[in-house]
Amino acid sequence: QVQLVESGGGLVQPGGSLRLSCAASGRIFSLNAMGWYRQAPGKERELVASITSGDSTKYADSVKGRFTISRDNAKNTVYLQMNSLKAEDTAVYYCKVVVGFSPSISYWGQGTQVTVSS
Repeated sequence: QVQLVESGGGLVQPGGSLRLSCAASGRIFSLNAMGWYRQAPGKERELVASITSGDSTKYADSVKGRFTISRDNAKNTVYLQMNSLKAEDTAVYYCKVVVGFSPSISYWGQGTQVTVSS
């Protein structure tokens, strides 16, 4: 089993910054892709950013230029640096970690609340 622990959420004013972290532990024999998703009230969960084992990144159009995803394989941790936050970024943020390549298994974090409000 793999456990994910997220941290870094909270309340921030518009224009502010937050850094989310997601640390994986347990039976991690090979880390594949890692990513962050978010779900706002009344909306479906959506991909925010992802990073492959080769460090290729992908971002939702709504966060391009403001958010940066990175990973530290030595710490089995994925980060999401969020700058220039807007009210519409308010959501519960979930990390997703894929372990293995063939086969692979996906694991989800418990979610961390990000609220952008003045």
